[in-house]
Amino acid sequence: MSSIAGILTRGLQRLGPRFLPFADAGTRELPLGRLLRLSLFQVSVGMAVVLLNGTLNRVTVVELGIPTWLISLMVSLPLLFAPLRTLIGFRSDHHVSALGWRRVPYIWMGTLLQFAGFSIMPFALLVLGGDAHWQGPIGPAGAALAFLLVGAGLHTTQTAGLALATDLAPPQARPRAVALLYVMLLLGMVASSLIFGQLLADFSQKRLIQILQAAAVATLALNLIALWKQEARDPTRTRAGRSSPAFRDSWADYLAGGRVARLLVAVAMGTAAFSMQDILLEPYGGQVLHLTVGATTALTALSAGGTLLAFALAARQLSRGADAYRLSGLGAVVGVFAFAAVLLSAPMESTEVFRLGTFLIGFGAGLFSVGTLTAAMGKTHGDESGLALGAWGAVQATAAGVAIAAGGALRDVFAQLAANDVLGPVLTGPAVGYGAVYALEIVLLFMTLAAVGPLAGTAGAGRTTASNRFGLAEFPG
Repeated sequence: MSSIAGILTRGLQRLGPRFLPFADAGTRELPLGRLLRLSLFQVSVGMAVVLLNGTLNRVTVVELGIPTWLISLMVSLPLLFAPLRTLIGFRSDHHVSALGWRRVPYIWMGTLLQFAGFSIMPFALLVLGGDAHWQGPIGPAGAALAFLLVGAGLHTTQTAGLALATDLAPPQARPRAVALLYVMLLLGMVASSLIFGQLLADFSQKRLIQILQAAAVATLALNLIALWKQEARDPTRTRAGRSSPAFRDSWADYLAGGRVARLLVAVAMGTAAFSMQDILLEPYGGQVLHLTVGATTALTALSAGGTLLAFALAARQLSRGADAYRLSGLGAVVGVFAFAAVLLSAPMESTEVFRLGTFLIGFGAGLFSVGTLTAAMGKTHGDESGLALGAWGAVQATAAGVAIAAGGALRDVFAQLAANDVLGPVLTGPAVGYGAVYALEIVLLFMTLAAVGPLAGTAGAGRTTASNRFGLAEFPG
């Protein structure tokens, strides 16, 4: 184990200073090599996100012939656990253990849940697709269980893992450490999508089983390496019988700490605004602007490039003491122009304007996330980083999931109204359904600006907090 971890760590250390804009995230207490090794749990989470939201959508609908509505329902099941991230973070803050660990038990349990879900998922999907002598409720029940297990494991692992990174890093470096983990999430998603796409180029049921079970083993291996000798044992902090606050009291204290409720509302609206188009951007490019499959696939990389550029800009501005809320507002303003560009690309018949809008969507989302993450971490106190990060992650994940589902539904509704000439002779064609969603996203961004505006310059997001001095942003997931 130690030799594998050492080889991987040395490789990441060589990569970091040359190609990554966060080589200074390491500190004496938490060296970069150790932080990069810890970040491997985010790679496994990114792999799970790609499988659930991308690869399996295509395979199950096209190759296995499973109804789209049923797969959409299955993919949305992990969303049920998103609101529980706050409770998971709180429980890891006050975990009782004779071994002296607070975060490790939750990360390990989340890993096992992911492993179990991926292990049974291929067989459940094959039964759901009709490849069995018996049908009945076994297929849907098995698939639902698999998706639920992966979703529960994903949220548990990520919440406790981020809290562990916050514990290990010194106060002045905590935002950098957490942000680095989210960059690794992005890289894990990009790498996984490329690998899975290549492996499934020649689809077969056997290949699907092999990939999903390999994902289960990879999750177990990556998270085990990430956890190895990270959290020091401290039985005095996890002993039974010690006094610990009730969740209700801790939650009330957190909400009372400097207009946190307004911050969480802004996170919800801003995340929904940037996420509603997640499943629409590529179909829009293909159906409205007639882009090829390869051209629409490249949009993901274009958006990710905008997000990474936002990381670099945030590094420069926040290290100089920029206001976190103002940075969030700048991201929302960029988002308004981004969605306006996407809307205008249809009447202009311009793929260049569309690509510019796609790039700006990623850029604005990165800036918005930088500010809200910085502000949320600036409001942590004591040993309750798990509660703060859990609340932020719960609001973000829930808002993103609801927005994605609503975006698809609204697009279908307005497209049908346009097809039936309900909206008048001007609003016809395939762009109408998409345009309605993009216009709604612009409205949500203006509402986000209204929520963020009064927070600008308030205590907790000012220039004196240690949380401001970091260089990277969270990538919405």
